[in-house]
Amino acid sequence: MALEIRVDGLVMTYGDLRAVDGVSFTVAPGEFFGLLGPNGAGKTTTLEMIEGLRRPQAGTVRIGDHEPWRRESGLQRRMGVQLQASSFFERLTVREQLDTFGALYGVAAGRTDAMLEQVGLVDKAGVRTEDLSGGQLQRLSIACALIHDPDVVFLDEPTAALDPQARRNLWDVLRTINDSGRTVVLTTHHMDEAEVLCDRVAIMDAGRVLELDTPAALVRGLDAPVRISLAPGTLSAADARSIAGDDPVDEDAGGLTITTRRPAEVLSALADRDALSGLSVKGASLEDVFLELTGREYRA
Repeated sequence: MALEIRVDGLVMTYGDLRAVDGVSFTVAPGEFFGLLGPNGAGKTTTLEMIEGLRRPQAGTVRIGDHEPWRRESGLQRRMGVQLQASSFFERLTVREQLDTFGALYGVAAGRTDAMLEQVGLVDKAGVRTEDLSGGQLQRLSIACALIHDPDVVFLDEPTAALDPQARRNLWDVLRTINDSGRTVVLTTHHMDEAEVLCDRVAIMDAGRVLELDTPAALVRGLDAPVRISLAPGTLSAADARSIAGDDPVDEDAGGLTITTRRPAEVLSALADRDALSGLSVKGASLEDVFLELTGREYRA
């Protein structure tokens, strides 16, 4: 049974640094919720307070009817947590790690085989964890968080060390978890990941929530132009500029690009000239929203 998460006025300080500054939001039962933000935004600290790893200095967190910092066994059994960095028992194989984690929750040994299949580690079952790659360790960490079939799952940058193929495969795993009715909360730096997986996202910076909505609503609210790219030889630069009017037209070896806020008119004119072959249209994305809210300066 999925659990609701209620976060109200969370505060955490480290000396003069206010790492989390009055964060509030609610995650509905069965929702896939994302926490986004640049390095140092307060995402992980917020997540650790929700997970019960830190007690808030101010504010409250409730998962169902429980305060997670109290570490009640009834709630702990219903939570699955994957941290940014995980430690495993030394000299144990992948299968032995999962069997051990499962035993801590009283899970039948047969569950290990299902988890190995789910995260793509069947062929590594007999390999010691110290011999795994970073991506394989990440997948094992997620399997350990899911071994007891929790009702609410917390994932802190779960695909950070994975290659593109492994990321996509893991997305399928996460969708399956959420589709089965579980509440999922994740932090990620991959905007495409949040856009594909999350029902709603909260974008944080400097310890505060700047915006919270569905990815689609956040993108719609951004006043950003559309880029229409034409394959080389499709249209002359002069024709493209006559269609674009005051909108900029860029030309390079890859063809022509018209940047416009009136895409319907431009596309209609291109269709009249039979110039739609090889065309691509790119609007704003969640990444554009993220950069608009948090800025483009480098964060160490």
